[in-house]
Amino acid sequence: MAVNKALTIAGSDSGGGAGIQADLKTFQELGVFGMSAITAVTAQNTLGVQAVYPMTPEAVVKQMESIGDDIGAEALKTGMLFNAEIIEAVSAKIKEYNWEKVVVDPVMIAKGGASLLQIEAVTSLKKCLLPLSLIITPNIPEAEVLTNMSIVTMDDKREAAKKLLDLGVKNVVIKGGHDEEPNQAVDVLYDGNEFSYFTTERIVTNNTHGTGCTFSAALTAELAKGSSIYDAVATAKNFIQAAIEMDLRIGSGHGPTNHWAYNQKRGK
Repeated sequence: MAVNKALTIAGSDSGGGAGIQADLKTFQELGVFGMSAITAVTAQNTLGVQAVYPMTPEAVVKQMESIGDDIGAEALKTGMLFNAEIIEAVSAKIKEYNWEKVVVDPVMIAKGGASLLQIEAVTSLKKCLLPLSLIITPNIPEAEVLTNMSIVTMDDKREAAKKLLDLGVKNVVIKGGHDEEPNQAVDVLYDGNEFSYFTTERIVTNNTHGTGCTFSAALTAELAKGSSIYDAVATAKNFIQAAIEMDLRIGSGHGPTNHWAYNQKRGK
């Protein structure tokens, strides 16, 4: 039996809602064998991030080599990379193994407001990693940092998407979770030629911890299975919508999404 494999290069979330934990749960739910290279260990829960303990670049590289030299991966995603040294080391290894289906989730700020990417690392992200990506999945605040522009209107989203492609990105999906639109969330996909729009009902809930990680992981899983960019984004959008709609109400802060909701809704 052919097994599709996906690698996540990201931080560990002790609360289980985001990071490596969310990615592996999502890979499993979508029928993909998940592997990980941990970039940092965080102490966090629904109330926020209490501490971050970054790995050394060497430790991250060794984990990637263990995968690349033996198992391989049909697709990979990056999440919290924390600093410039790790970003540069990860980028070099992606080049070395010629991994092409690379999804970059430019994780910068946690739901509670804690910074998850050092300021000086943004330059390395733009210079080293973005040109290697097949698709990047920023939310609006992240896209604003990367493009140095304010994003309020749909025209702003389209302009930001074009600016991101100028950085070497092949495809970009700007997520609509931070939109001011009260009734719907619109994700905008741009492939350099045309825009596509994915619209879902906005769910009013505090339980959205890990939505970005989960969305990008679902996208990665679908790419690993051979889906097109458009179809992968569509599945990721449906996956995260179900995860938000059927929330778990864990903890007393920003709770996690429900990673088994997508399959539960489909009767699997």
